[in-house]
Amino acid sequence: MNNTKTAYFFLRVSMGINLLGHGLVRLVKLQDFASGMMKGFETSWLPQPMVHLFSVTLPFLEFTIGVLLTIGFKTRIATMAGASLIILLLFGSSTVENWEAMGIQMIYAGLFYILISRIKDNYLALDQK
Repeated sequence: MNNTKTAYFFLRVSMGINLLGHGLVRLVKLQDFASGMMKGFETSWLPQPMVHLFSVTLPFLEFTIGVLLTIGFKTRIATMAGASLIILLLFGSSTVENWEAMGIQMIYAGLFYILISRIKDNYLALDQK
């Protein structure tokens, strides 16, 4: 095992736990979370039914991607799904001019870049043969 593989493992698991945690805490209060998102996007030009659909779907996506990354299963798909999710979040944040959230989301985008571009360093994962 080399340092690059160890670093990849810790980054993958860290991102996995992060997303899993986001999803888990939102799932247990799904309606409150969805209501909060709807309120936060009242000034957006996005249609409210679309915001509602996304807000009730988001925690399931976060949880699923988080589990996959944490255990290292379907890592390539999970990292691509995570990066795609960040793009959707960036788009949504831009519609309400939430520049602070976008800054944080750009950090996530950079971390997903590392996970995707260094996928060959995936280690201690169920993906391994």
